[in-house]
Amino acid sequence: MTTQTAGSGQHAASGAPPPLAVDGLDVTYRVRGSDRLAVRNVSFQVAANESYGLVGESGSGKSTVALALTRYLPPNGRVSAGTLSVYGQNPLGMGRAALRRYRSRTVSMVYQEPGRALNPSITVGRQVAEVYEVAGLSRADALDRTGELLGKVQIPDPRRVMARYPHQLSGGMAQRVVIAMAIAAEPSLLILDEPTTALDATVEAEVLELLAALRAEMNTSLLFISHNLAVIAKMCDRVGVLYAGELVEEGPARRVFDEPRHPYTVGLLRCIPQRGQRKDHGRLDSIPGFLPEPGQAPSGCIFAPRCLLAEQRCREAPPPAAVTGPGRISRCYLHAQAASLPRNTPVDLQLGPPPAGPEDPVVTVSELSKTFSSHGERVQALTGISLVLQRGETLGLVGESGSGKTTLARVLLGLIAPDRGGKIMLDGAELGPSIASRSRDQLKAVQIVFQNPDSALNRRHTVRQLISRPLTKLAGLSGAALRERLADLVRSVRMEDRQLALRPRQLSGGLKQRVAIARAFGGGPQIVVCDEPTSALDVSVQAAILNLLADLQAKEQVTYLFISHDLGLVRYLSDRIAVLYLGKLMEVGPTERVFGGPHHPYTEALLSAVPRLDGVATRIKLTGEIPSAADPPSGCVFHTRCPRRLPSGICESAEPPLTEAEPGHLLSCHIPIDQLAKLQARG
Repeated sequence: MTTQTAGSGQHAASGAPPPLAVDGLDVTYRVRGSDRLAVRNVSFQVAANESYGLVGESGSGKSTVALALTRYLPPNGRVSAGTLSVYGQNPLGMGRAALRRYRSRTVSMVYQEPGRALNPSITVGRQVAEVYEVAGLSRADALDRTGELLGKVQIPDPRRVMARYPHQLSGGMAQRVVIAMAIAAEPSLLILDEPTTALDATVEAEVLELLAALRAEMNTSLLFISHNLAVIAKMCDRVGVLYAGELVEEGPARRVFDEPRHPYTVGLLRCIPQRGQRKDHGRLDSIPGFLPEPGQAPSGCIFAPRCLLAEQRCREAPPPAAVTGPGRISRCYLHAQAASLPRNTPVDLQLGPPPAGPEDPVVTVSELSKTFSSHGERVQALTGISLVLQRGETLGLVGESGSGKTTLARVLLGLIAPDRGGKIMLDGAELGPSIASRSRDQLKAVQIVFQNPDSALNRRHTVRQLISRPLTKLAGLSGAALRERLADLVRSVRMEDRQLALRPRQLSGGLKQRVAIARAFGGGPQIVVCDEPTSALDVSVQAAILNLLADLQAKEQVTYLFISHDLGLVRYLSDRIAVLYLGKLMEVGPTERVFGGPHHPYTEALLSAVPRLDGVATRIKLTGEIPSAADPPSGCVFHTRCPRRLPSGICESAEPPLTEAEPGHLLSCHIPIDQLAKLQARG
């Protein structure tokens, strides 16, 4: 990507207007006949070749700002005050032709939900190639460039993927296609709205490095929106913190995260598991209450109703923007005391009994495999998986997209049948291969909390109906027993009785996920599969959900299979970790041993790819392309990308067995664990 399009780097020349200037921006939505102010008096600038981050809870106005910049606000939304300037151009005053040129040459946007950004009736290759064809390339050249670009965003076998339709892609792969479409235009300003939410750690790291390289190569400016504060710390020079439509703090990203000067920023940072923090050492802190509804700003500081530092003056008049350092502002009367914000969640907690020992397993998985047929090819999604889940423990399941995590969960739930020969035992009795072959007791024993509660909850039912259904259908409760258990579940997930009459559309994302958790616990399960249960939630809600899961586990002694791309969350909640790669187990062991090392070279690469708030990390880049599950490598399936591959050739020719390298710690690697320790100590 060396060709400069109109509107690219040359605009950054000395004396040119800034790539982005937002001044006094108000955005209003018309809802049920009344105007509601969603963004109020927001001002910031993005300099040439600068990366600027916007953070805040869902509903704080981050995406609304981005939509205003691209003039993609919904019909009931409008910019009601203030000005916007992108390289001196005002998108609000453009005609249709000028707006089309602006969107195709000057600004590109990567949306949070790739399913809405891709045309379901057009192949992936044609959609990306159209960007190049608009720039003047022939169809053949455009398709060639498309293949190269898809490879750059870490899509394995790009030519095969180009022939697919969006519905045939995983969520992570679809997001990479959307990113490829955005950077194909070589924009001057690239807006990224949660661009890595659906990506695993290694692909996220590759995409972030690709974006950083694009910024350096083309002098592109970035507006980066994310609830992942570690990603913002890694990618952005400066950061603005939005709360309920107001910019409450702004400054250099490293200074803001190291020394926050607004209580809201302090609260956000405390919601994130700190390095090494575990559920048995205290709960995460959380922010009390909820965001105000759009248009319902209080008379004083907008954060005062949720701030545990607030004084009377905070409730009487909005604080001005105080200068708190070079290039830093904070809208807080008490910015000097922000770090002393009291905790909302107590440090001390009542822990349940420790997980049972291996002599009392609740689930035993033996030699489990699963093969799919795709486009005439056999795809080995799982191969010879053997695992034990202990009663009351959390087993974290990690690995890149396509490693088999969700397939294993679906087999455990009976949603898909495994290949012949594998067994799943529940309390010593074999589980049927499908839901239809399982008894009612077995069905209620294994439940799931899905990633997206919107698609998991029936929108026509009330909260009462949604939670009561498993109580009646699976637990067989009625009358007083039903009412008592319903009330207990509602209290357990920190909801109120008044919310039982509401329907999902009337609930926030966090409340919907609480309903989903209550429903999963309704039948009295022994195992709950948590498949990315917090990936769609902002950090404050995420902390509350993780605390809830930990508290429910201590109370109910339930076993979790916890699947997540966020390795920090996995470390916080899990007692043991299982690492999957191309459908095979690479490593299984206690959480601190797996995270602390020595660990499998694949685990080492995964952990090194995780962005950190302190910015201190050296990533191990994996060489080679991600192999296809339809044609896995011989020998060790990881050898084609392994930075520790032995020169003897044994990695290419022989598959290492999964053996116990030390008590409770299993590795599938030809390199002895003591040698791995020395190699990893040297870096």
